Amino acid sequence: MDYRFLGNSGFRVPALSFGTGTFGGKGELFGSWGNTDVAEASRLIDICLDAGLTMFDTADVYSAGMAESILGAAIKGRRDKLLISTKATFRFDENDPNAVGSSRFHLLRTVDEQLKRLGTDYIDLFQLHGFDAKTPVEETLRTLDDLVRAGKIRYLGVSNFSGWHLMKSLATADRHGWTRYVANQTYYSLIGRDYEWELMPLGIDQGVGAVVWSPLGWGRLTGKIRRGQPRPEVSRLHAPADYGPPVDEEYLYTVVDALDRVAADTGKTVAQVALNWLLQRPTVSTVVIGARNEEQLKQNLGAVGWNLTAEQVALLDEASARTAVYPYWHQAGFGERNPSPV
Repeated sequence: MDYRFLGNSGFRVPALSFGTGTFGGKGELFGSWGNTDVAEASRLIDICLDAGLTMFDTADVYSAGMAESILGAAIKGRRDKLLISTKATFRFDENDPNAVGSSRFHLLRTVDEQLKRLGTDYIDLFQLHGFDAKTPVEETLRTLDDLVRAGKIRYLGVSNFSGWHLMKSLATADRHGWTRYVANQTYYSLIGRDYEWELMPLGIDQGVGAVVWSPLGWGRLTGKIRRGQPRPEVSRLHAPADYGPPVDEEYLYTVVDALDRVAADTGKTVAQVALNWLLQRPTVSTVVIGARNEEQLKQNLGAVGWNLTAEQVALLDEASARTAVYPYWHQAGFGERNPSPV
């Protein structure tokens, strides 16, 4: 397993991380993803560790805390063998007005609760799950800095921030000498390349590494979806309609056609090719993979240990390219002074 630095830090993480969204299966959304219990989670973690995949990503809202609890039970007695990445910000309790956001009150309480569920006294990477526009960034960053100084958190990151959200936070941290964000857990895939428009250049400039979520486009790039074929019966695409990025079908099929060509050339699966493409992109520190079972996990682990050729990357780039929104399409015409990050 290749290890990479997480942004502009001395912390090294595996090129692939394992996402625990399938742990627990509580609720309509997470129930559609999977319902892995402690025994199966332990087996999946064994496979990951044997392959050198040592970072496991979770969040407080995954199955209402069950994912963290299952992960904690599955790693009992071997905490020192792995890295834990978790997140918080989204509403955790519908009846508590303070069980949401990035306020000092919520962050201090929720981190303590997460540590208990995970069965540990520190979190390797803690990320804000979303931007909280109702809490001053100074309050949030001071609180996170206190948690780092207390030894409860080692590195900080964000998720689902816009460029100005992240840059404002970084500037504020620099101004006060508080701990900086070094990670951005972001959606990025061959059918979702918006990350490249602003967040990737920001990551290059500011030393923020990408932790990629949903690298297979919400299950669309697994090799199970092709022109004229019915959708698979078991898929996160059947989750509630409010979740997941919309994708034009013709665009999807064009990308899958290109993936099929490269898969045939390399002898790899469509999913492995899609993951390997991401691993060659600028700023990408780690790609979070998920799996309902051992077979899926082992297939995804096959995305490392080899690289696409420049010609294969170019083929996939061309098939997945889309016209950027303003001002990014305009900036692309000024490459002499504003070069593309890729």
